[in-house]
Order: sequence, then C-alpha cells, then structure tokens
Amino acid sequence: MESRIKFSLDYPPVWLVGFIALTYLTRNVIGPLAQTETVLALSYVLIGIGVGLMCVAAFTMWRHKTTFIPHRYPQRLVTTGIFRYSRNPICLGDAFTLVGFSLLYGSVIGLLSVPVFMTVIWWRFIRKEEEKLKGSFAQDYDTWAKKTRRWM
Repeated sequence: MESRIKFSLDYPPVWLVGFIALTYLTRNVIGPLAQTETVLALSYVLIGIGVGLMCVAAFTMWRHKTTFIPHRYPQRLVTTGIFRYSRNPICLGDAFTLVGFSLLYGSVIGLLSVPVFMTVIWWRFIRKEEEKLKGSFAQDYDTWAKKTRRWM
C-alpha cells in the first residue's frame, strides 16, 4: 500500500499571513491612514498583544499536554489561564495582529478586512474545534462556553 503524506496550508497562521499581505498590497488603494507616531506606536502595541496572546495560549496548551494545531483532536479541555477569558485566544491574537499591521501599513482595506478574517477563521477552524471539544468534553465544554466568551 502506498503511503501518502498529506500536506495542507489550511492553518490560521497561513490565513493571517495572506491577510497581512493583502493589507500591505492595498495600503494605497483607499487613501492611506495617517502615519502619526501615535498610530505607529499603537500598531506595534497591537502586534505585540496579538503575538503575546498567541504565545501565551500555545504555551498554556502545551503545558496541559494538548494540541494547539487545528485539525487535530485535543487531549484535554483547557479552561485556565488565558482560556478563562477567551475560548479562542490564539485567533483573537491573530485579529489583534492583523489590526496592528493594518495600522502599520496605513491600510483602510486592511482594517475593513478584519471582520472578514475573523469570519474565515470562525468558519474554517473555530466552528470545527468547538464541535470536537463539545464531542469530547460535553458537559465541561458547555459549562466553560457559557461563562467564557469566544473572542474576549
């Protein structure tokens, strides 16, 4: 029997890089946003918050010995740390990062694409992850989902 390696680029970071590229490429399509020192500082802060959320969430999941990689089945339901405040802190971090890059590049279209990005991430990943969690951890997931917002 032939062994095939399944390779997919369907992961949130790939989508994020694609949206950041779109943000960069469309930075001058609709008059660029003002690039004041305050806007630039805010962009770096938002990028830092976004990357920080992603790292803290991934580390928390690693510490609990469960996967943070989409398309895999989680071994545990993590409800502590950053997961007390958001059911999807990695995706929330992606959104903060995209807003930050949109401000950094002065891209109006980039800012307008953030809700589109969040919808894509919800449709491609969060929806399926929540189904897996609910299937594996039924009552614990329902209790956690009722008291913890999806985005924050």
